[in-house]
Amino acid sequence: MAIAAEMTKTERVMAAVHGEEVDRVPVCFWHHFRPAGSGRRLAEATLDFFVNTFDLDIIKIMPDIPYPFPRRAISRPEDWLLIEPIARERSRFFRERAAAIRLLRDAVGFDVPIIMTVFSPLAEAMHFAASPELVLEHAERHPGLVHEALATIAENLREHIRDCIEQGADGVFFALQGCTRAMMPAERYRELGRPYDLLALQGAVDGWLNVLHVHGERDLLFDEVLDYPVTVLSWSDRLAGPSLAEARQKTDKCLMGGWHEFGALSRGPVEEIREEAEDAVRQTGGRKLILANGCSVPDETDERWLHAARQIAEELR
Repeated sequence: MAIAAEMTKTERVMAAVHGEEVDRVPVCFWHHFRPAGSGRRLAEATLDFFVNTFDLDIIKIMPDIPYPFPRRAISRPEDWLLIEPIARERSRFFRERAAAIRLLRDAVGFDVPIIMTVFSPLAEAMHFAASPELVLEHAERHPGLVHEALATIAENLREHIRDCIEQGADGVFFALQGCTRAMMPAERYRELGRPYDLLALQGAVDGWLNVLHVHGERDLLFDEVLDYPVTVLSWSDRLAGPSLAEARQKTDKCLMGGWHEFGALSRGPVEEIREEAEDAVRQTGGRKLILANGCSVPDETDERWLHAARQIAEELR
């Protein structure tokens, strides 16, 4: 793609994904909203934040309309049997999240990429259980029940992701939890996480901007997921590691990070926000980089720091 005097956001992000020249490094950051189950309210809050207020290069729809199963509801092994296939035509989860995508696509056209945040099957299972550790305990003692539930969640998410892309999303922000040695050894994640991640990601095959987010504050099982069928990797590089430079030695995928979500980006000063951004460019040479926070900034973050970050990104070359 030849460099234009000024690229559209889609052109800029697509060039970064493919390692081509960009007019500037694409930028994105995010926090959570409270749409109370409404796709329209989610779309309005998303448009206001990502487009009207900060003019960011990617619209990231947050997972603020959750998977339709009660949080912390599973305490007994047999409770996993309560997880069932979701009927797309009767599901508010499908309907309202699809509505948010359509409303945003109608508002911005195709010059801005849109991605939907989706938690991985194991992440959702950890949300449903009374505690994340209970998933591991039940998987050890009652593996058939837990694996059947994970497969059902994965199949539901595969259809949801496929629906998101059919409705106009360019891909998904697929967030892993439990993919850290602080939670489980690598061989355990290969059993409980990986097969169901890959099943769910089958729904994203037609997306060009699929981001894999490896969530955690330390000891990430980073190498375990480098071969996932995504185009971008996201993680808390400043908090959990590896650094952007270390990750560049491991993979040729586009990297998304550079700002510490609990550091200067959320509390200042401006000089440190600039230092982290410039360091991210140095570590990567400014190629195959989307400048972003490692994970959500606190919802109460003073917007002056985010405005400063957006202006700094405009000045990076």
